[in-house]
Amino acid sequence: MTSSSPFPLIAWTDAAGEHSARWRSEAGVPPPRRVVIADDRMTADAAYRLACEGTALLWRGDYQNARQLLQAMARRIERKPRKQSASPLDAFNAHRQAQAQRARTLGMLLIPLEADYSIALRRAPDVKDACREAYGPADAGGATSAVVSLRELLGLIGAHEWRKKGVEIPALGARIHPYYGVFSPVRGEYVDLVARAPLPSRSLAFDIGTGTGVLAAVLAKRGVARVVATDTDARALACARENIERLGLSDRVEVIEADLFPPGRAPLIVCNPPWLPARPSSPIERAVYDADSGMLRGFLNGLAAHLEPGGQGWLILSDFAVHLGLRSGDALQAMIDAAGLKVIGRDDIRPIHPKAADSTDPLYHARKAEVTSLWRLGAK
Repeated sequence: MTSSSPFPLIAWTDAAGEHSARWRSEAGVPPPRRVVIADDRMTADAAYRLACEGTALLWRGDYQNARQLLQAMARRIERKPRKQSASPLDAFNAHRQAQAQRARTLGMLLIPLEADYSIALRRAPDVKDACREAYGPADAGGATSAVVSLRELLGLIGAHEWRKKGVEIPALGARIHPYYGVFSPVRGEYVDLVARAPLPSRSLAFDIGTGTGVLAAVLAKRGVARVVATDTDARALACARENIERLGLSDRVEVIEADLFPPGRAPLIVCNPPWLPARPSSPIERAVYDADSGMLRGFLNGLAAHLEPGGQGWLILSDFAVHLGLRSGDALQAMIDAAGLKVIGRDDIRPIHPKAADSTDPLYHARKAEVTSLWRLGAK
């Protein structure tokens, strides 16, 4: 649809004529070309068939019935038999392909949003706060309605609850409150590594790619006098600043926008980059997937120039990519050598998340073998 609108539009036709609204997709998915009106009379089989064919369903019925319909569609996806993969890499690629197909299919069930982020459907919840946190303030003019996939909307609602409740971090004795789209520190083993590694200095530390600010907070709690935490993502910067303020650490932790390193040098520089060298399919996946190991290489290649003499760089990285066949076993050491760095020491920890013990997970064997390490690096 051609339009002078600054945002994508979705168009559909019903008995009253032609309509259009703003299309919202955090993953950057283009608006569906084919849209039909659906309500409580729609069966799960019919909805699933239409969604698989690429036809979106704009819901006009009871909101809770739409949720049940989405669950029924998901069950139909899960019934499809999985092919046995010949290698861990094949299993990973098949898993990502299945995830993408699942997202496309379930993303075809759409919910209309009013300009103030209310939902004019029976038994609809109040999602205004969740939408404001993810999308920003509602349309001031009150004239721009929108359409969003129910799957994305449920993600917004879940993120809103996580943000309110927070994630308990034993190393802090407090909670970290993640924003929508900012990686949540639910895998606590990497935080534990930073909480127990011997500090080379307590004067100054840089936290590269801070996200929620959890590692910067741990360093400050351990007695580092000043921590400079960096990120490039606007949500992450706002999230980290709020968490640092909530923890009463604003006088010791400064959160700034920077691409990797802040100006100057430090005796300790910490980085927990995305662990998998694959291309993210949406902005939210950038915390997990690092295309061509771009952030990892950037950190390693710039580390020596930003370390004080005798300083240490702490790289927190899982070997999950090695077990998946995405990175060779000696690739990291080769990157370290090429960056003019040496390994001072290494601390390892096994994963404790539920998937590591779930034998039905398609990536179970790689998850079971995974080790997360804190590499203590220095300049040669």
